[in-house]
Amino acid sequence: MTKGISLHIGLNSVDPQHYEGWSGPLNACEADANDMADLAGSQGFATEKLLTKKATRKAVLDGIADAAKSLKSGDFFFLTYSGHGGQTPDLNADEPDGQDETWCLYDGQLIDDELYSAWRAFASGVRILLLSDSCHSGSVSKAVHYAAMARSGPPPVYRAMPNEVALRVYQNHKDFYNPILEKRNLAETLGGVKASVLLISGCQDNQLSLDGTFNGLFTGTLKIVWNGGTFSGSYRRFHTAIGSKMPPDQTPKLSLVGKSNPEFIAQTPFDLHVARKTASTPKKKRKK
Repeated sequence: MTKGISLHIGLNSVDPQHYEGWSGPLNACEADANDMADLAGSQGFATEKLLTKKATRKAVLDGIADAAKSLKSGDFFFLTYSGHGGQTPDLNADEPDGQDETWCLYDGQLIDDELYSAWRAFASGVRILLLSDSCHSGSVSKAVHYAAMARSGPPPVYRAMPNEVALRVYQNHKDFYNPILEKRNLAETLGGVKASVLLISGCQDNQLSLDGTFNGLFTGTLKIVWNGGTFSGSYRRFHTAIGSKMPPDQTPKLSLVGKSNPEFIAQTPFDLHVARKTASTPKKKRKK
């Protein structure tokens, strides 16, 4: 029987002791995690949530590692993150923009390289779906550009750690972050991923993701498209349908890491059933 495990992370704040006095208040991230856990449960996944103070680096990495130990070929791991995105200097030359992207967990940032490394523990044939409703802050001029685009009324809240905070956090915690950032085996790591990891992110790397009253913009739009399970179509169609309902300055991104799996991408979202290739019927030879 196909097994499904899901882990849902939502942080409405972070620990100011690690983030140099910044608590990163947000409104709807815990709600996103709760709603995604409900969606996963309705599809037959065994669910777990890590909300704000419980969403530590260790808890998240342990949760991913536990899933890797439990799942075999054909099984499904569903991981969602809702919270601030951050950036650190790229010290192993794997990023074209010179910056690594991060999740701002409660007691410290989780570097994207660490996530890539975690995928190596999963068995071949495991399907992994990752939804990330977060953003990565750009230059100060970019922040001003977004502010200028805001409509009248309350200012928008973006899920990005401010640049000045990112700089202070990195400078004051170099001893912690540099050994992670300097690892040189990322290419080997990516080549060693045997599972198929499908990512739908809330925006592009050079964009910002909006928080909201009830959900983040990406998660709320995803729920509208999903429509209680009435959506039918592939992950590509799902991604396109979500993007069509979002503003041009927040464009969801679809990408795949690890083993190519066209059957997985062609499935209905959140479907636990194992994708199988359709065998072609051999053509009958004509009688001469």
